[in-house]
Amino acid sequence: MTMAPPRVLMVGTALGGRGGIASVVEVLRADGLFEREGVAYVATHAEGRRLHKLDRALRGLWRAARACLGAGASPAIVHVHAGSHASFLRKSLVLLMARMGGACTVFHLHGGGFRRYALAEAGPLLRRWIRHTLEASSRVIALSPGWAACVRECAPRARVVVVPNPVRPTSAAAGARAEAGRILFLGRLDPAKGVDELLQACAALAARHPGLRLVLGGSGDLDWVRGRAAELGIAGRVETPGWLDAAARDAQLARAWLFCLPSHAEGLPMSVLEAMAAGTPVVATRVGGIPEALADGELGLLVPPRDAAALADAIERLLDDARLRARLARAARAAAERHYAAGVVCGTLAALYAQLLDEKTQSRKR
Repeated sequence: MTMAPPRVLMVGTALGGRGGIASVVEVLRADGLFEREGVAYVATHAEGRRLHKLDRALRGLWRAARACLGAGASPAIVHVHAGSHASFLRKSLVLLMARMGGACTVFHLHGGGFRRYALAEAGPLLRRWIRHTLEASSRVIALSPGWAACVRECAPRARVVVVPNPVRPTSAAAGARAEAGRILFLGRLDPAKGVDELLQACAALAARHPGLRLVLGGSGDLDWVRGRAAELGIAGRVETPGWLDAAARDAQLARAWLFCLPSHAEGLPMSVLEAMAAGTPVVATRVGGIPEALADGELGLLVPPRDAAALADAIERLLDDARLRARLARAARAAAERHYAAGVVCGTLAALYAQLLDEKTQSRKR
């Protein structure tokens, strides 16, 4: 018996992995989008050694090719989650196969480095391929209006829609369990995430705030982090618990006095949305889609990237002002529930799928 093709073939990184795309897809799956919309998932990337990554990429591309170009009916929609470099190249190949098979295509852009990749790092031929891939897609999903403008800069004829990242609800706000002076960071532990500026800011504040403690949750170069903390004289104030699963992450958010993400570049980081949803006050940099999600002074505090002094000032404002912390936390939590809740985002994607299928039906009638 031949199985019917999936209504939607979604392609991304391995479920259960680390990073923003895996987190986004897991929220969509947990909210029931896969069951409601007939989504089959194929992973073309997984963490691990180079040979393991290559094996997963080849297996995933083969599965996508069979689904899109096999003897049976192809999926009605192929929805890929992509970033820059190898991620883009893999997903652009999937989209090419999907178009050959007659499917509607959705390019879902993640990652804060795409503008630089597309406009500065790519050579002339790759720039043409990037533009073609974006403009040939039935829709390009951008995470914020600012990122939609970036896509149009790269590909003026791309049909862009804004769909923010989803966040799952939390049972209660974090404030009652927060520990005074506890600052939480979640993300990859490297300079591009602003870890060095965060360490410098905490070192500048340590003398005035004896209870200050910095928790750096994430994978990366722990030796560099610990060595840098020692150089700055705050080794005893820094915890490095490593990568945190969802339960451990939520527990850390509940304990945090504030959350800080001083990245140099971002898309729309899941960690900021998760902190907002948990009711943990946020300090972040004014990059990517963050300013559109976290209005400065209303939902959180924003600072320029690579500015340790400004970062220290913003952190100190929250350390010293309980009313400000409470006001920002309440407003951010309400905004997360209103705009970024999984049910809201899944509803937007379902409406997009329905629109694409209707357009395809109308096109066949012409």
